[in-house]
Amino acid sequence: MPPAAKSKAAPGQVRVLVGSDEGRVKEAAMRLVQKLSPADAGDFGTEVIEGQADNAAHAAQLCADCILALQTLPFFGGGKVVWLKMANFLGDSVTGRAQETVEAFERLVEVLEAGLGPEIYFVLSATAMDKRRTVYKRLGKLADIEIHDKPDTSKDGWEQEVGQWLAQKAKALGLSFEPEAFDLLVQLAGDDSRQLENELQKLDVYLGTQQRRCSLADVRGMVSMSRAGVIWELGHAVGRRDLPRALELLNILLEQGQNAVGLLLAAIVPRVRSMLLVQDLLSRHRLPMDSYSRFVSALERLPRQETMHLPRKKDGSGINAFGLFSSAGDARRFSVAELREALVACLQANSRLVTTQLDERLVLERLLVGMLARREKRGAMSA
Repeated sequence: MPPAAKSKAAPGQVRVLVGSDEGRVKEAAMRLVQKLSPADAGDFGTEVIEGQADNAAHAAQLCADCILALQTLPFFGGGKVVWLKMANFLGDSVTGRAQETVEAFERLVEVLEAGLGPEIYFVLSATAMDKRRTVYKRLGKLADIEIHDKPDTSKDGWEQEVGQWLAQKAKALGLSFEPEAFDLLVQLAGDDSRQLENELQKLDVYLGTQQRRCSLADVRGMVSMSRAGVIWELGHAVGRRDLPRALELLNILLEQGQNAVGLLLAAIVPRVRSMLLVQDLLSRHRLPMDSYSRFVSALERLPRQETMHLPRKKDGSGINAFGLFSSAGDARRFSVAELREALVACLQANSRLVTTQLDERLVLERLLVGMLARREKRGAMSA
């Protein structure tokens, strides 16, 4: 019998997974290929073309291999999946800009536009794709595109995105976390999902089959302590009003050569500001603190003039409440007046660090003592 006539690709026949988070792209692509592959075809139901091109000629050959695979009938009939795996020649690079590469990929897209046979799927995964090219727009018209970018850790609210992903992974492993342990793990991993996967696996093995709840001590003992993790711990110690721990962490970071102004602005100021904002809100409004979703809903119901000063999500769609909610417990250890004084003291410390020759360690140590020592102790010290 002659092969079935091709028609325009049906919805879902062409799938593209792209993004800067290589680990998540690989994972999502693997799941998708397993889902689309015919159950009874075994290895013959999937044709994988490794997309790591050494140069433009190699990239062109990989595109030609994809075309050949798409135009070849499945070995046992039925359907199959052609997977161009982790292509490295579609971004703004020397190989990606080469005319030979561009023309080869355009030929591949032309084949996709002409239509695929019934139950033939094409999956493309890559960490970068130059969206300025016309061919990308053509591909977008016929493909389902999934974006898996790393969270932008320079913007407020990235912790929530990473936390949601971590919660899903932990649930799949049957792990639960104390809140502080969960927050520390998020900070340690940052935008690196592969590191987070590795750390979860370590904790999974360490905890064994009996104890499945991870404590703060477990994370500190098992997870590699990065600069970001120590900085988070410093902010955490400030929130806990734990002066000895805060001074210890400050000394560790300074001994590592960390910049004093950077520590002030990255670890201390954000925590104090977040605690002040939420404590001010709690002192004037009865906000529910038993549930994050209820907290967010209550915030959104407040008059606009009460929330205009609060941090916003990076897309401007609403209040970035994650940091406020996570700081609420710590904020109760301070009065609003203390937190206002602390923020002013941070400003003064910053000025001393950048305009005077005072010892940086002394400036930050005095700041921490002034903020974290209890009122009666501070009074005794000044006396």
